[in-house]
Amino acid sequence: MSPHFLFVAAENDGIANCKAGGMADVVRDVPREIAKNDHRVSVITPSYGRLQKAARFVKEFEIEFRGLPTIVQLLEAEAKEKHENITHYILHHPNITSGSIAQIYHHDAEEPFATDADKFALFCKAVATLIKDASFGVIDCVHLHDWHTTLILALREFDKNFESLKSIRFVYTIHNLALQGIRPITNNSSSLKAWFPEMNFDIKIIQDPRYTDCINLMAVGIRLADAVHTVSPSYKKDILMPSEPPIFIGGEGLEADLRVADKKGKLHGILNGISYDEKKSKSEKSLLETCMIAVFDWITTEQKHQKSEFLNHTGKKLIHLLSSQPTFLATSVARLTDQKFYFFLKYPEMLDRILEKLATVKGAYVLLGTGAEEYEELFREMSYKHANFVFINGQSDEVVSALYSEANLYLMPSLFEPCGISQMLAMRCGQPCLAHRTGGLRDTVGHLINGFCFDGKSIYDKANNMVEVFEEALHLFFENPPEEWKEIAQNALDARFEWSTSVSDYYRYLYNIELSPNTNFQNQEKSSYSVLNN
Repeated sequence: MSPHFLFVAAENDGIANCKAGGMADVVRDVPREIAKNDHRVSVITPSYGRLQKAARFVKEFEIEFRGLPTIVQLLEAEAKEKHENITHYILHHPNITSGSIAQIYHHDAEEPFATDADKFALFCKAVATLIKDASFGVIDCVHLHDWHTTLILALREFDKNFESLKSIRFVYTIHNLALQGIRPITNNSSSLKAWFPEMNFDIKIIQDPRYTDCINLMAVGIRLADAVHTVSPSYKKDILMPSEPPIFIGGEGLEADLRVADKKGKLHGILNGISYDEKKSKSEKSLLETCMIAVFDWITTEQKHQKSEFLNHTGKKLIHLLSSQPTFLATSVARLTDQKFYFFLKYPEMLDRILEKLATVKGAYVLLGTGAEEYEELFREMSYKHANFVFINGQSDEVVSALYSEANLYLMPSLFEPCGISQMLAMRCGQPCLAHRTGGLRDTVGHLINGFCFDGKSIYDKANNMVEVFEEALHLFFENPPEEWKEIAQNALDARFEWSTSVSDYYRYLYNIELSPNTNFQNQEKSSYSVLNN
């Protein structure tokens, strides 16, 4: 009988409106690769009080949560792209609510993770119950994603009602080690004892190494899973060392646990992939035209005066740039956080220097994103200050696609990066990237090979080197023989980060399943990142 996998995650872009970040892409793409081998995959996510409206009812069942019985619904969701061997499920309960971040996560400033931990604790108890009751059929391997899912492992370990789960292999993927789901063990409505008052746990296994009265849900996954996976080889190396923020972001307090996992041979760094089947052809409209259409559409619907005023400013700027087409376009797409743009917040003068240098060659920088207010404010100020900086303060799939496919250089100055997908998507369209030599960026972007890299011994050194490398890239584009830039762009276009290669490693290192010679993954060529690391 072919193996049956269960993917458990907070996000899944295999269905509509269930995506906040890169995790959703992984949970969409990996099952599709597995299904190519005629292996079955079930995927389950929470409903967030909205996804159940477009789903098909499967069953109702009872669980005990907070010491009381409660009814949960299992529904089957419609896939964006139907596959015979993949079934998408969602779990619905009134307490699994929608947050302000992508209509998935809550932002609890006073008590971090409190609301989300409550709803994911309920979600985990319900999923564990479904596995125990064989509601999905026989499961050979459960693949958990980030801290939101690890309480299934705690139930498996400490609750005798779930001992049957010990016969199933559990794999745990770390997508973002910085978010660990730390909550009190007791004496709080959002705590382990509040969720599962009947659980007799070993405190050493669930305890945060720094805050001893708290459970660390990321640590639970690392300690209790049969295999632990981080999403690039270089990030695996990084997290085995202690963090020295902001210069170096490593294990974030969990490096000792990760070193133990590594010594046991259960920690594996496997680079994420992307789909090359979904590469979009260039639009008939230019990047700036696409931006202008999106901005003027938002102007007609925006209610807040401050944002409406800035959108008008952006629209006027785009009209001006369209009448005097830039000779070089740099782009970025990202959520506005310390991880993505810390260098610009710490040293705004570095962004000034980049824009001033661009101005000398009649170039422009287009950045799309929303996020932390301090970053939105910084980029609004820079937009008013520099005529060649376009800040698209919103979300638009059409603009994002154009930013990847229509520009000359993609800027990705991440402070740290477990894997990164934006650089792969830009390279898929033949756009070289300028990236910080960290984590997965180190595995995918090679300096003067398929892009440009910066680094340094201090934050200032790194930021300054970023500007120097940017100037080097512009010099190469405008002053060197055009064949030199074309070669780098062609190398970016030729780079391949295929899911088939990554998932072949999943089977070998994570799932512990041997593939037959005629499977989809046999005889795959090495990914481009292996060349960069040799």
